[in-house]
Amino acid sequence: MIWKRTRHSHRERQDPLQRALKQADLDMLELAAAAGDIDLFYLDESGCCQWSPVSYSYYFRGQQNRQEQRKKRGRRLSILGLWQPFITFIYGLVFGSFKSEDYIAMLTGQAKDAATEYDKTGRIRVIVQDNGSIHTSQVTRQHWAEWEAQGLYIFFLPSYCSEMNPIEGEWQHLKRDELVGQMFECEAELAYNVVIGLEDRGEKNGHSTHYVDVKAA
Repeated sequence: MIWKRTRHSHRERQDPLQRALKQADLDMLELAAAAGDIDLFYLDESGCCQWSPVSYSYYFRGQQNRQEQRKKRGRRLSILGLWQPFITFIYGLVFGSFKSEDYIAMLTGQAKDAATEYDKTGRIRVIVQDNGSIHTSQVTRQHWAEWEAQGLYIFFLPSYCSEMNPIEGEWQHLKRDELVGQMFECEAELAYNVVIGLEDRGEKNGHSTHYVDVKAA
């Protein structure tokens, strides 16, 4: 037996046939990206707060590790990330939740970059993501044709299949390795440490990191 943390799961809600079909398509996209025929990105949102979750840890008998809570829990810091493995990690930060307009601002910037890259190399840009509400809202759908005309395409994962998106592993490592066991005095300190954590992940993985102010984009 090994000591392993239990994870949340939606596997009982998955459609096995839809998952298999989408996995086959995703495998082809990843092969095309490995061959240099397309640029493949993975998009997802995550979040952190000033009080880090208490996790299991080893300690000597008679002792116990403690995390002293700060005065305020603070607002949730949401992270919108775009990851191109071994190349770049692009992200935006907001306190609270991302809106469709924030997501559109991020993707509109990506579409402009995709158009430039397509003119230079002929490669399209494909973004793998789930079916989150801001990804499929009515206002977002109005931009799909415009983005595709610039060489940016969206690949939707099947419902309840978040484990198919490898950026999930980046969120896990950020929280488990970079932020674990920390309590932050204020929201600014939390945001600073998230940025440092993402930069540290970039150094470990060999990719660059780029912050995008989606509210000003």
